[in-house]
Amino acid sequence: MNFRKLIPLTLLAAVAVVPVAANAQTPIAGVPQQLQQQALQLQNQLPLAQQNQLQQFLQPMPQPLPQLIPPVFANNLDGWIRNAQYVMSQRGIPGSYEGIHRNIMRESGGNPRAINLSDSNAARGIPSKGLMQVIDPTFRAYHVDGTSWDIYDPVANISAACNYAAHRYGTIDRVFSAY
Repeated sequence: MNFRKLIPLTLLAAVAVVPVAANAQTPIAGVPQQLQQQALQLQNQLPLAQQNQLQQFLQPMPQPLPQLIPPVFANNLDGWIRNAQYVMSQRGIPGSYEGIHRNIMRESGGNPRAINLSDSNAARGIPSKGLMQVIDPTFRAYHVDGTSWDIYDPVANISAACNYAAHRYGTIDRVFSAY
């Protein structure tokens, strides 16, 4: 089989990541809803022999493989929290939406550029910053791989704060005051 014949097979494998469904109307497991139509169209364009080859190729693969197509989150407070929870779940850092949201609203009112210039940390020259009001040394110590090193980045700020809270309190859900 030449390389050009493998291109459609490779594209479908990259989109489907699971065995091809026998019925074109059946959703393909592991494929996000927004990509179902494209995956089904690609599947239907393959000759039956290539569909069978694809099934044999994909069967030994773990199902599903969500890391290949990470979710897309809104660029707002809800999206930042959900994005941080996604990152945290990949690294075993606990934290409920409610616990994160409660702490954000208390600490910054939802302003990712918030900075506290009047507390004891600020008096020592290290003001609390961002949604979760983290100081620079804590942010650096509890930074979560895969997030920005910008303390004002909402997802990085939430993830680092929740990582700190997990180490200190077990979870951000146990934090009900300044931490």
